Amino acid sequence: MFFLETSISIFIGSFLLTYLTIPKIIKVVEHKRLMDDPNARSSHVSRTPTLGGVAFFYTLIFALFFIRGRDAFDEAMYIIPGLTILFIVGLKDDLVVISPGAKLLSQVFAIAFILANPSFTIFSFNGFLNIMEIPFYLYVIIAGFMMITIINSYNLIDGIDGLASVVGIVIMVLYTTIFYLTKEYFFALLSITMNASLMAFLGFNLSSDKKIFMGDTGSLIVGFVISILTLKFLALRPHAYTELPFLLENAPLIAISILIVPLFDTARVFAIRIANKKGPFSPDRNHTHHVLIDYWGLTHKQASFIIGCFNLLFVMLFIILGSTAKNLGMVIMLVSVVIFLGYIFFRYNYNFATLKQKILLRRKVDKIKGKVGDKEERRKVARTKKDAVEDNS
Repeated sequence: MFFLETSISIFIGSFLLTYLTIPKIIKVVEHKRLMDDPNARSSHVSRTPTLGGVAFFYTLIFALFFIRGRDAFDEAMYIIPGLTILFIVGLKDDLVVISPGAKLLSQVFAIAFILANPSFTIFSFNGFLNIMEIPFYLYVIIAGFMMITIINSYNLIDGIDGLASVVGIVIMVLYTTIFYLTKEYFFALLSITMNASLMAFLGFNLSSDKKIFMGDTGSLIVGFVISILTLKFLALRPHAYTELPFLLENAPLIAISILIVPLFDTARVFAIRIANKKGPFSPDRNHTHHVLIDYWGLTHKQASFIIGCFNLLFVMLFIILGSTAKNLGMVIMLVSVVIFLGYIFFRYNYNFATLKQKILLRRKVDKIKGKVGDKEERRKVARTKKDAVEDNS
């Protein structure tokens, strides 16, 4: 009962704090002309306010103040420095743009605070691929790489209206459930806080007259929180997994399934860029959401919610499989799904130039069909009038 009351208070407070302050941020951004200008690869056509992630930062700081007593290892005090580093870097990147190297270095410093806390230490893989205990240095390498991958993967999917928010909401709902069942109430409340902020932000992100982007300020912060929750999930002690509906050894695969959208999209985009002899971080419109919009003609809302539903269904499938199947079978299943999805998108040869040509060609064909249809319609009308005149005569 105490957790329920606290979670409701945290959710309502975080939602209102984000919802009521984003309009103020929009006014300041418009007044100072700090808006995002569209370019050749943008999905928007007009100048749009950014820096929506500013609201995420101070909402999280306020929430951490109120829930800090529920962290057994004082995790809140380790999270705040990392959040602050990424907030400053994201803010600077949104305003003046910084190099990928500087951004990566800041992420290393941010996650160093998390890895220094014993609560996040992974001592064992619990039999995943027959791996049991792991040395501390290997944990640091694996955890560091995993957190950097998650942060950047989430940053990369923030390309259309609603997508980053919808995927983030799905992930936060799943982690709230996991940490509630395992009685890790601090991390459940952290998930609820982030979820409330994303829900409040989503309405503005999809709005036509009060639109705002979260920017790197927001995507880096949300990605950082997701990486923290993922690391904590994998660091849970064996007895905690008795409350979860899947086998202990399948935990790494469940974590991958929760993050399947950003991880798959990042792997796919990097593979295409390298195949086209470009840098993995070079900008383009090869992302899955761009394909859904550019080639399949979906709107931003449709693409975002379809991808979000896929993420949720994918996790549910793996949780069901993970309750009985051994991890080797699940690995085969995961690899098969990734190969299948990769084939669906790769078979169209989605580099930007080819994609643009196909879109233009399809529009020309539709236009020609429309003209042919109009001519045929006019002929039918003319025949009808002619027949009517002949009948009257």
